[in-house]
Amino acid sequence: MSHGSKKAVVTAILANSIVTVIKFIAAMISGSAAMMNESVHSLMDSLNQAFLFLGLRESERPADAKFAFGHGQKKYLWNLWSAIGLFSIGAGVGLSHAWHAWHQLGQTEAAPAVVFMGQTLDPLWVNILVLVIAFLLEGYSFLVALKQYLLMMHRDGHSNPFSYLLISDDPTLVAVVLEDSVAMLGLVLAATGIGLSAFTGNGIWDIGFSALIAVMLGMIAFYLGWTNMRFLADMRDTKAEAALMQVVQEHKEVERIHDLRSIIVDENHTLLVAEIELQEESIVPGLQEQIRKTREQILQQIPADRRHSEEEICYANSRAAVQVTLARAEQIIDELEAAVRAILPRVSHITLEVEGISPTDPAQPH
Repeated sequence: MSHGSKKAVVTAILANSIVTVIKFIAAMISGSAAMMNESVHSLMDSLNQAFLFLGLRESERPADAKFAFGHGQKKYLWNLWSAIGLFSIGAGVGLSHAWHAWHQLGQTEAAPAVVFMGQTLDPLWVNILVLVIAFLLEGYSFLVALKQYLLMMHRDGHSNPFSYLLISDDPTLVAVVLEDSVAMLGLVLAATGIGLSAFTGNGIWDIGFSALIAVMLGMIAFYLGWTNMRFLADMRDTKAEAALMQVVQEHKEVERIHDLRSIIVDENHTLLVAEIELQEESIVPGLQEQIRKTREQILQQIPADRRHSEEEICYANSRAAVQVTLARAEQIIDELEAAVRAILPRVSHITLEVEGISPTDPAQPH
């Protein structure tokens, strides 16, 4: 489990759970449509981040008989459910509430002052106080997530946090950053709507900004859904493929590479598959001495009275050539795999098939 993602998700769950409760209380006291939509927004954020946490926990489980490459992609599935819930419930309920509030505009009386512990509380100031508390809590959650996000961005060699949203390989952390960003923007919109309604005496401002909050929630949900669907659709890891191409080009005993493919399991696991051809002029001269030694070892295992027969010598030559060539091919594959993982540790599984040994150009001296 990514420690940075887990810390951001847990912080967000705690902050949003507290904010949800106080927003609902303020919405019931004031009757504000924007505050009610903000309450639904925070409730959805809390539930969605709980989904993100479940996805992180599930993805940590190791490979087993049913899931050969582990459970990493379950994280994207839970994230997708989170995005669907955020859209269908958060945005849908928010728009529905704004619609009903618009139809009832002018038919309901302003919320009366509330007496609490002997003090008379103005609903407007209750809303403002709750928004300030919510901004502080969600602001802290946002800073925790943003710090982890920027660390991940710099680790991957990027400097633009906005463009990195489109290419980040950790949609869980991206989801927390976006949800916290939208939460803070939603607070500003809610405060604006409540303030304008109080100043003008027209509740349409409150309703309009509440609808804007719901639309904004739906847009973020759509983006998060699209992001996670990319990882569930057998997306290629172009960085891993480029790393293998680089390693192959730098290896003097590899002639060329064919049919290179990759699949991203999760941000910590990538599968690479390819076929390679080896260079005869680089491999064969270096194997001759090892083939001779191996042939002598094979002949030593044959009874002395048959050791010098033409048939046994031919057998020893053939077996030694095959054995040494295969051993060297396996060694080259191991070298390529180690070099790729040194560049990109997330490449967890590499399957390289030796298609053959490219013959030396007859015009070139041996």
